[in-house]
Amino acid sequence: MKLLNNTIENIEKISIDSDGNIKTRFNKLAIPAGSLGRLEEFATIYASIKGSPDATLKHKVVFTMAGDHGVSSEGVSTFPQEVTSQMVKNFLDGGATISVLAQHVGARVVVVDCGVNADFEPVDGLKIKKVGYGTENIARGPAMSREQAIKSLEAGIESFNEELINGIDIIATGDMGIANTTPSSAIIACLTGADVSKVTGRGTGLNDSGVEKKIEVIKTAFEVNKPDPSDPIDVLSKVGGFEIGGIAGLCLAAASHRTPVLIDGFISTAAALIACAIEPKVNDYLISSHTSIENGHKIALDKLQKRAILDLDLRLGEGTGAVLAMNLIEAGVKTLTQMATFLEAKVSTPNA
Repeated sequence: MKLLNNTIENIEKISIDSDGNIKTRFNKLAIPAGSLGRLEEFATIYASIKGSPDATLKHKVVFTMAGDHGVSSEGVSTFPQEVTSQMVKNFLDGGATISVLAQHVGARVVVVDCGVNADFEPVDGLKIKKVGYGTENIARGPAMSREQAIKSLEAGIESFNEELINGIDIIATGDMGIANTTPSSAIIACLTGADVSKVTGRGTGLNDSGVEKKIEVIKTAFEVNKPDPSDPIDVLSKVGGFEIGGIAGLCLAAASHRTPVLIDGFISTAAALIACAIEPKVNDYLISSHTSIENGHKIALDKLQKRAILDLDLRLGEGTGAVLAMNLIEAGVKTLTQMATFLEAKVSTPNA
């Protein structure tokens, strides 16, 4: 709890371009005012978080947090639970989608075992921060104890802090956990007040009857556990997941080190809601990478007041949408810091 509290205490409020220096820089560049559209927005957010219009972006990291879920026994996923551990191995072998896309954008992948129901040999690229061997079944009781919820948050904080030595300018959040759209739907319903049916989707490809069953499982979980929307750690412990807590911890840690966070899809956004409920200032550091087709993602983004960068009909997780958006953030930063001004390029300024 000490690590969590210290991290929260170090999070500062961000004011976007408080002294106007970023806008002034853009206005001097040899382009029509505002012609770079959202690229200027991305650069402005990034430079404001970093505290300088000269901020560079070199070290890109995607954290893929993994954990299993007891609720998978309720048949809320089309895949068996052992796929979680199999995919962790695929990440480490470099054969997964996130591995390919991270290499494409020049980001390094850090895989974190927050609570997979399997053991892994220590290897490069893997952090073992296991809180437990999967959560309990939320349809029958709480996912975890409050102590475990705090430990999952601190697993994310530790993972970020340990990786600082290798350099971090921006992070992407990712997830792996069979059945984790179920606790994510529960978290989003609880923290937004939306109806469960509005935030529960097909996950890995459920049919209509499967979705209805999933909705009933979440409603049962609420009846059994009664999560308190005013207490985000209670929500995490009652209906969450170890990797979801880990992602929320990443958001808190990044904010405490003035590092922008590209939140991925549905699961990462549910975790971001937890982080922002714990400390609202975290929201200043969050950038939504994409809008997934999973029910409830837009509701969660609306709660965070975020406009996503991409809309590609993605629903994979792993951090895939977030790493794709990294290229656009980097492009915006490079326009701000590397383009010539009207004076430098000897280009006439626009007429008054």
